[in-house]
Amino acid sequence: MARLLFGLGVAYVVFTIYAVADCAFFDRSRVRGLSRGWWIVVIMFVPIIGGVLWFIIGRGRANRVGPSRGGTMAPDDDAEFLRQLRNDAAQAERIRRLEQDLAELDADDAPRGALGPGRTSEGASAAGTAGAGSGAAASDDPFDPGDALGTERKQRPDAPDAPGEAGPTGRPNA
Repeated sequence: MARLLFGLGVAYVVFTIYAVADCAFFDRSRVRGLSRGWWIVVIMFVPIIGGVLWFIIGRGRANRVGPSRGGTMAPDDDAEFLRQLRNDAAQAERIRRLEQDLAELDADDAPRGALGPGRTSEGASAAGTAGAGSGAAASDDPFDPGDALGTERKQRPDAPDAPGEAGPTGRPNA
């Protein structure tokens, strides 16, 4: 009988130490009923029943209905993630439309300005076809019909220079 009482005493001490440690290290937001300090007092001074009450009443269950505060959530359940996806898709569509509009504007400008002011697709200048008696080159005329704004039209900066022309560094292209 002494061995049984000794074994029950050891079991009580182990159970009490485990209940106090569990209460002390348990997440504060999930403690129910009393505050943490009062639960430790109940566990220590109400033998066995205090620990049982802690595990049944005081120890709150994990929130299984929704995600915990720091937990992860599936992407299709997260409203903020889905909203961000819609915003990203709308922004990508706006960028695609703007790039398409820019490409159309570049395509409209390319036939007039790609060859330079006063030049035709055959390679002759507009001044040479207008007649030799005009006396002024087409680029000297501020009201050149090929240049509606009255400014000299430059070649696009991303267009390759013709071989032999001086590039932006002043050296001829190879």
